[in-house]
Amino acid sequence: MERDYFKKGWKSWKKEFWENKYYILIALVFLAIASFANYYSGVYVTNVNAQTVPDLILDHIGPYDFSFIFSYGYLLIMVIFFGYPLFFHIGKFHKFLGAFALLLIIRSFFIIFTHLQSPLTAIPVHFPGIIQNLSFTNDLFFSGHTAFPFLGFLLSENKFLKYFFLFSSIIMAVTVLLMHVHYSIDVFAAFLITYASVKLFEDINKKFKKRLTYKN
Repeated sequence: MERDYFKKGWKSWKKEFWENKYYILIALVFLAIASFANYYSGVYVTNVNAQTVPDLILDHIGPYDFSFIFSYGYLLIMVIFFGYPLFFHIGKFHKFLGAFALLLIIRSFFIIFTHLQSPLTAIPVHFPGIIQNLSFTNDLFFSGHTAFPFLGFLLSENKFLKYFFLFSSIIMAVTVLLMHVHYSIDVFAAFLITYASVKLFEDINKKFKKRLTYKN
């Protein structure tokens, strides 16, 4: 009985995968480009001479060390963000990849033109293993820790996941503020920019699929 259930699920997964293989491939290429842009924009702002600025919220709270939530909590969110559609809804996987890549590119663009130094009171953060090499300083505007969980909220159709990602984005927003690793404007802007990026992605995705369908 259980074997039949998983066999049926595997067949359904394979069918969805092959139906969307080109979209997934294009999304992966787009994500690779976005990751490249994110890395070099991070290197750029880390080496740029910048100054700190006053912040009304940070001046009256903390800092407090929530490094475990900042690092491992965020990694868990990202595993769920990509893992759920990959294993349980492969037909939507390219949507999560593409929307994430677009938001990553938008963030890379913003941080290049926003030369602020991380607050002097910021708690040092460390990610495990090689992931630490993708962590930068001064890549502030806007907060990825806030934006990417909120992106999961906007993309997810599963009610439980939507609440999970919404709660996670709020927790991450509070965490980065209490740790002083972001200015308050980085956090507040993350929600607005993420919402706008999803609307932009949906428009691009519709036009792209129409063209692809027309050509076929």
